[in-house]
Amino acid sequence: MDFDVELDCAGLLCPLPVLRARKRLLSMASGQVLKVLATDKMAAIDLPHFCTESGHQFLESPDPNTYFIRCK
Repeated sequence: MDFDVELDCAGLLCPLPVLRARKRLLSMASGQVLKVLATDKMAAIDLPHFCTESGHQFLESPDPNTYFIRCK
């Protein structure tokens, strides 16, 4: 999948991947895609929930440790 910005959160425990993704998304333009690398299993729950609450679009990923978010 194409992306504009990559954020490496591997090894960080939640809520840090969500907090860092939120901060990075603030500096991105609408429609850009953020790729988040996160090894904490809770990221699979927390990142989609964050997207639902904030209005960003959570995109499907074939890799369980890679998440894509389209900026609102």
